[in-house]
Amino acid sequence: MDRHLEQLPHEVLSVLRRELLRLARLEDDKAANEAAGVPYWSPCPPSVNGHREAAAALRQGADALLDAAA
Repeated sequence: MDRHLEQLPHEVLSVLRRELLRLARLEDDKAANEAAGVPYWSPCPPSVNGHREAAAALRQGADALLDAAA
């Protein structure tokens, strides 16, 4: 984690974390909506996994902000 984040006020870290989690939910929703349009016997397009990986990375960043706030 960037040491500069530890210097930010707790309120700023909290707002950033909430925004990262909101963006992660949007990525999860995109993945779910895209996957829902694919018949069950067909493989999901690679973009579904891309959205899921993006959501995971955003959550990881949010967790890092939580650690910086502690």
